[in-house]
Amino acid sequence: MSHKKCLIVTGGKVDTCFAREFMKNRAWDFIIAVDRGLRVMEELSVTPNLVVGDFDTAEPGLVRRFRENPEIQFEQFPPEKDETDTELALIAAEKRGYREVDVLGALGGRLDHEFANVQLLFLYAKRGVRVILYDPQNKIYIAKSGDRFPAKELYGKYVSFIPVSDVIRGLTLRGFKYPLENRDIATGRSLLISNEVPEEGLLTFESGSMICVESHD
Repeated sequence: MSHKKCLIVTGGKVDTCFAREFMKNRAWDFIIAVDRGLRVMEELSVTPNLVVGDFDTAEPGLVRRFRENPEIQFEQFPPEKDETDTELALIAAEKRGYREVDVLGALGGRLDHEFANVQLLFLYAKRGVRVILYDPQNKIYIAKSGDRFPAKELYGKYVSFIPVSDVIRGLTLRGFKYPLENRDIATGRSLLISNEVPEEGLLTFESGSMICVESHD
């Protein structure tokens, strides 16, 4: 059963040409613009369903133009708050029942925000929401046992797995260029970096948490 999908365009670094191509052949049920992400929305002539943020980095005139559209919902927060704007957007998406969320603009800017955004993947995975971060080079998400990797659907040539729990138990990679069978992999090992998939790969493991990065060179 497929879930309704949400797109978040957050206030980090977003290449407009990439965003245009990314959005061309994809569809979402709900679009959230975050703060400076409004600039991308305007440049692509896309009308978001919801705008979230403290608007400390968005141009006032830009915010005003979007506020004039009665079809757009606004959720404004004070700059002094406990959550980042990206987390506020994810809260809004989850509150509306979305279980699949694509995010543009979460990578490539400030490193503290980038790490925080990657950490959000774990928080929402525990709550049954699969969040995927994209930039022109990378697709980043939490790997699940049973994930399949058809070569023709990969985001790039390479597939890497980064353990973030103490150990990944019983990890098996089948159909990959570099296969593994029932291995325990500790955090910090680089064994799972830059694998490739000739046709279709299958990932299984017994326990642990890993980030998956599909990437172009």
